[in-house]
Amino acid sequence: MHAGESKPKTLRLFTALDIPDEIRAGIDAWSARELTDPALRPVAAENLHMTLIFLGRVDFGQVAEVANEVVNLPLQPVRVQFASAVTPKPAHRPAIWALEAEAPAASQLQMHLSNELSISGLCKPEDRPFWAHLTVARTRTERGKRRPRRVERPPGALPEALAEPFDAVRVSLYRSDLRPDGAKYVSLAKLDLPPSPESLGEER
Repeated sequence: MHAGESKPKTLRLFTALDIPDEIRAGIDAWSARELTDPALRPVAAENLHMTLIFLGRVDFGQVAEVANEVVNLPLQPVRVQFASAVTPKPAHRPAIWALEAEAPAASQLQMHLSNELSISGLCKPEDRPFWAHLTVARTRTERGKRRPRRVERPPGALPEALAEPFDAVRVSLYRSDLRPDGAKYVSLAKLDLPPSPESLGEER
C-alpha cells in the first residue's frame, strides 16, 4: 500500500488446501496438453488449490480473526486422491471443469472451520454440501451473453501418476484481488499440515 492510500474496507477472502508443488506442476503440464479448446480458460498453475470456504467480502478489521481461526485448526493429515476423469459443472453447458477428489479429512476440516467461523460470526454456513475438488478450467462466455460457450474438445483423463493419493501440504487463507487479466491470490495466513501415515510408509 502506498503512502496516502486508505486501507480497504473489505477484502475478498477464501480458505483453501494447497497441493504439493510436484502435483501442481504435473497438472499444469497435463493442462497444456488437454485444455486446448479455445472456449476453455485454464487455471494458472499458481492458482491451483482446493477451496474449502469462500467467505466473500470480509470487513478489514475482521481479517485477523479469520486468520487466527485458520492457524489454530487442529493439526491432521489430509489425504487426497483425484479422479482420473474431469468433471464438467453443470454437465449440459459447463461453466467450470474440475478434478473431483476423494478426501474425507478435507470434508472434516472444512466442517470444523465452517463451524468455528460461523460461531464467531465471520461467515454463514454453506447451504450445499462440501464438494472436494480442484478447478482446472473455466469456460469462456459467449460474446454479449453470460452463457458459457460450447466446448468441442473436452479434456482427456489425468495421467495415472496424478490420480495416485497424496497429502495436502497446508491450509491457507487467501485474499482474492480481481483484475482485468484474472484474479490474483495473496496468502494472508497458513497452517502446514502433517504427513499421513500412508505417505511416511511410501518413503521407506
